[in-house]
Amino acid sequence: MKFIGGVFSVLKNTTWPTRKQSWHDFISILEYSAFFALVIFLFDKLLNLGLTDLLSRF
Repeated sequence: MKFIGGVFSVLKNTTWPTRKQSWHDFISILEYSAFFALVIFLFDKLLNLGLTDLLSRF
């Protein structure tokens, strides 16, 4: 039972983010996700164009 008491002690001493910080973190995750999706999309397009050009030469 000491384990459960320790868990509640840790949870009690944990500082939780405010609503404003939670929204800031959520927006940051969306921005990073959009950025990497764009990078992957552009890389895919460049790779596709390169392969299409390479295949059209043969």
